Amino acid sequence: YTITGIEAGAGSMEKTEDALNKYGLKKANWQIMPTSTAAMTSTLDKAVKHKQPIVVLSWQPHWMVAKYSLKFLKDPKHVYGHGESMRTIARLGFRKENPGAAKLLKQFNWKLDMAVPLMLKINDGMDTQKAINEFIETHPKQVKKWTKGVPAGKGKKVNLVYTPYDYEIAATRLVKTLLKQKGYNVTMRQLDIGVMWSSIAHGSSDATVTVELPVTNQLYAKKYQGKYDELAKNMQHAKTGLAVPKYMKDINTIDDLKNK
Repeated sequence: YTITGIEAGAGSMEKTEDALNKYGLKKANWQIMPTSTAAMTSTLDKAVKHKQPIVVLSWQPHWMVAKYSLKFLKDPKHVYGHGESMRTIARLGFRKENPGAAKLLKQFNWKLDMAVPLMLKINDGMDTQKAINEFIETHPKQVKKWTKGVPAGKGKKVNLVYTPYDYEIAATRLVKTLLKQKGYNVTMRQLDIGVMWSSIAHGSSDATVTVELPVTNQLYAKKYQGKYDELAKNMQHAKTGLAVPKYMKDINTIDDLKNK
């Protein structure tokens, strides 16, 4: 009767508390256990190895969905929304001050089936930069689309920020590498989500490709409305919700948990 969660205070954890109430799971003695992303995936790994039942708070893009063959439980009450997308946002004025870098950031768009293999390689132990370089070498047509019409950076500075999760690290490192190859002077800073949004809104950071909307980051998007510039949706079909391994064949919706 335990859902293995992630860090307390994460927006998806709040949504899971809503799910416990709206689906009547609290009355059925279900609870959510806050842990950390690393602890959650470690617990999931052990459960899958022994084919034990487990319910986790999951999301995609993330390597765990593919590696552990997870299925998201249907959410007919749409507690977790109707679907998400990853967005690229920038500080106000960045588009005008650095149009070249902004153009690449606007053109950066990829799909799950491109991102997941890259994340799996990194998770399996490949050096992150080596995996990024290999990805760029093996996807020349995609790279050409991302960099089309982007002028030489000539050392112009770009400060990218990101949150400390696997997809966010891989995507940001990829964008950093693309910009550097065009001659931009790029730095990366890892920040907690609230600090990241604040830094964009107050102009101390330039941009991020790691915003998930309309559900996961909705509180920050509302708080800083009008204080940031949304450049693009860089990935469709993102998702957050409860998930189980596919070997749990009789659990397909959140409602099914009440019967266990």
